[in-house]
Amino acid sequence: MTAIDFDLYDHAIQDDPYPVYARLRDEAPLFHQVEHDYWVISRHADVHAATRDDETLSNRMGVSLDPSAWNEHAHTVMSFLAMDPPEQVRLRRLVSKGFTPRRVRDLGPRVQQLTDDYLDQALASGSLDWVMDFAGRLPMDVISEMMGVPVADRDEVRRLADLVVHREDGLRDVPAAGMEAAMSLFDYYKTFVAEKRRNPADDLTSALLNAEDEGKRMTEDEINAFLFLMVVAGNETTTKLLGNAVFHLSQHREQQAEVLADPALVSPWIEETLRHDTSSQFVARLLVKDLTLHGRTAPAGSKLLLALGAANHDDRVFTTPETFDLHRDPDELGQILSFGGGRHFCLGANLARMESRIALESLVARVSDFDIDHDACARFYSANVRGFTHVPMKVTLR
Repeated sequence: MTAIDFDLYDHAIQDDPYPVYARLRDEAPLFHQVEHDYWVISRHADVHAATRDDETLSNRMGVSLDPSAWNEHAHTVMSFLAMDPPEQVRLRRLVSKGFTPRRVRDLGPRVQQLTDDYLDQALASGSLDWVMDFAGRLPMDVISEMMGVPVADRDEVRRLADLVVHREDGLRDVPAAGMEAAMSLFDYYKTFVAEKRRNPADDLTSALLNAEDEGKRMTEDEINAFLFLMVVAGNETTTKLLGNAVFHLSQHREQQAEVLADPALVSPWIEETLRHDTSSQFVARLLVKDLTLHGRTAPAGSKLLLALGAANHDDRVFTTPETFDLHRDPDELGQILSFGGGRHFCLGANLARMESRIALESLVARVSDFDIDHDACARFYSANVRGFTHVPMKVTLR
């Protein structure tokens, strides 16, 4: 049997990683990528345990293996994702005082309004690009709305966020355009936060400026880092979730007809999409102790990838995991690792699910059928995020 050829930066693997994931789980559940010297765990039980192991695994170098991102200053752009306790606990508690479940719930009517406005425009001609005309616009506007970013600034903020995350084939780091975009975003947020301090409003940024825990508040640098994390991670992952959802459902015409006839199936549609092809495929960790699994040992000091996408396809947990199934057992769906776990469970999971539910229920309410031109879909390439930049769609309105 041929040796396993896996590199998360390889576009050919990003086009269809799941056959390679299967080999990793079965043949090399603790895999060493020798050329670039990082390790990968891919079985559900191992990834699940790793998300909760704060003694062996550290976040202090960040969650991306991009050379410019993997360093002890990663927290300046990744906020508490690139911290360990007790600093991680302190900062997440402060952020949680502003990013509350109530704030997310209260945003619902505005998410619906934005959804209606974009869908009415996008569907009018019967032909659209689902990502460019809708899915790539809504999440950024929702986050900007939550943060209090002016409407006039949102297109530019979205453009800069895309540049930060995108990777050309063969490139193993943030490109020059992405670095420039990151600097532009930080400059923007520095001015933006200063303005919010002068003129607070009923938004997340103002709430973060006032959040206090045991007499301590967030510094402006900490607020800027969290806003950067929100606009890059929160925007991109939800956009990709919405694109992946319509792409995969459209490949199963019988299931598509079921959803279009029964809006109650939208929630399982979202959860199965999260399992079947999650936006966040990997998160990185630093090993601070030796890790021994399945007869192999990754030494302390190593870079370790937690393969969330591979874990979600583990047949030790999921029945016929390669099959997209709207009617999958809810107990199985309850074990997906798309939002991580433990201390670093995604703070925006509820927001992503609410946005996706409102968006897809609104689509179902408006169309009786839709067709995706699968050959014309264009994939988005990133070391951590999986999804599309273009999903051409034709719709039949109700």
